[in-house]
Amino acid sequence: MRVLNIGSMNLDYVYSVDHIVLPGETESTGEIHVYLGGKGMNQSVALAKAGVSVYQGGMIGQDGQPFLDACAEFGIHSEYIARSAGKTGHAVIQIDKNAQNSILLYGGANQCLTKAYVDEVLSHFDSGDILLLQNEVNLLPYMIDKAYGQGMQIVLNPSPFHDNLAAADLSKVSIFLLNEVEGNQLTGQTSPDEILVEMNRRFPQSRIVLTLGEKGAIYFDGREKYFQPIFPVNAVDTTAAGDTFTGYFLAGLVEGLSIPSALKLSAKASSIAVSRTGAVPSIPYRKEVEDALANEPS
Repeated sequence: MRVLNIGSMNLDYVYSVDHIVLPGETESTGEIHVYLGGKGMNQSVALAKAGVSVYQGGMIGQDGQPFLDACAEFGIHSEYIARSAGKTGHAVIQIDKNAQNSILLYGGANQCLTKAYVDEVLSHFDSGDILLLQNEVNLLPYMIDKAYGQGMQIVLNPSPFHDNLAAADLSKVSIFLLNEVEGNQLTGQTSPDEILVEMNRRFPQSRIVLTLGEKGAIYFDGREKYFQPIFPVNAVDTTAAGDTFTGYFLAGLVEGLSIPSALKLSAKASSIAVSRTGAVPSIPYRKEVEDALANEPS
């Protein structure tokens, strides 16, 4: 079983602010950092640091060499990354004194996927392999249909939520990993239990992992339901928390861990990530996560 992630790669411009800028307001910032990010890259790094062999797909611009360097550093297969003539996608991120963030995305090369490119990449993967997708690249409906037709397992993080999702046949998704906001946008429901029930009604063949921020996470597949609380930490940057959770949870499934064990591993990895700044740099390695779990009170 191989994992292919056709996802976004963004250069993240991160600004530390007192509070998220309001409409019409100008605010000075004392710090700026540039990190590698994008939900696709973040999740591939999380998978790689968790010990899974992962193939990164997607497009970078002429300024995207740092992503190829990062793939080499973290052991991510990069042979399916293509270049476009324009700029790599980027994000402008504000992080306030409470570690909350506001993100402005520019798609760039992430919006330049072609059907010919998707067909070529997917031709190297087989039935039972995993395709991990997010909603920061174009052709999401086409990739879901194509991968499903090949018998691949489709894992979807439906973020950010916009019209691409409405055009996609989400009944073909094997696993949804989403937060409360995305759950509400997909189902119209507000409480976690209502979101899970409605997701199961609409997609009875899918497994659902709903992350609840400081309230933890819930797994539900229509039969089994598991709750995982967070590991409290002093959070400084929540940017890659969800992506770290996604990568580690999927790594647990690939390795055959039980659902409760995969949830616990993911929650601990996310708690470490939010205690650090940046997206890719904040994601911990597997040994660090396991050592931290071993030191948790029984």
